[in-house]
Amino acid sequence: MSSSLTKGLRRSPTRSKSKKAPAKTAKRAVKAKATAAKPKAKRAAAAKPAARKAVTRKAAAKPKATAKARRPAPKPAARKTAAKKLTVSRVKKTHKLAAVRAVRPTQTAPPAPRQPTIDESAALGAFERAHKEFVRGRFAEARNQFRILVDKYSQVSEVAARARTYLAIAESRLRTESMLPRDADSLYDRGVIELNRGEYVAAQEMFERALKREPEAAHIHYGLAATRARLGSIDLALESLQRALAIQPNLRVRAQHDHDLNPLRNDPDFDRLIFSNPS
Repeated sequence: MSSSLTKGLRRSPTRSKSKKAPAKTAKRAVKAKATAAKPKAKRAAAAKPAARKAVTRKAAAKPKATAKARRPAPKPAARKTAAKKLTVSRVKKTHKLAAVRAVRPTQTAPPAPRQPTIDESAALGAFERAHKEFVRGRFAEARNQFRILVDKYSQVSEVAARARTYLAIAESRLRTESMLPRDADSLYDRGVIELNRGEYVAAQEMFERALKREPEAAHIHYGLAATRARLGSIDLALESLQRALAIQPNLRVRAQHDHDLNPLRNDPDFDRLIFSNPS
């Protein structure tokens, strides 16, 4: 009996040892696994920053790609299409403006000038007739016509004011007649003086008075022609010149270089009188 018990007691520790041994081995295996797994974790941890760096590089590279995408390089075809669009839009705008201008109402024409009344037309005609007598040096006749005009058409203020001015000049000319010389040569000399001074109306009066004393004086007709040319009376000037050359043909040489006859040089009658052979 005792031997069996002892045997049983002795076997129990060994069995417990044998049973405990696998536990230790299991612990060792777990430790080995843990130790073997740790480097992998470190490696994974070491690999993570590289992955982050790659991610950051990609993230940094993304804005460049977006910037390039925002500003693509313009192609020639795109430029042409853009230019065509601009021209089309401009043409449309011009058509719109033309349509708007066509719709706008046209500007009204300015009012027609006021037509003179019957009295104004009659006063102007009377003034022109009196002025012709004044230019010819017939101051007595001009004075009478200007007086009638002022008395009859005083309501036409503008024409009446001009008539009064010429009336005063005509009267002053007539008052100086008593102081004028009586012979033709003195009147001619006085006319030449007035012509050189530029007083063409007074010069015309002197030459006409001289011709009344001596109607066949060629030099007086010539002086009257020069004075009338200066006053712009082309037809009357040509008549006086023709009369002077008919009396004294050698005056043609003088007429070719006389500056007082310059207003007549564009007239064909002047060339006929001056440069044709005397008959």
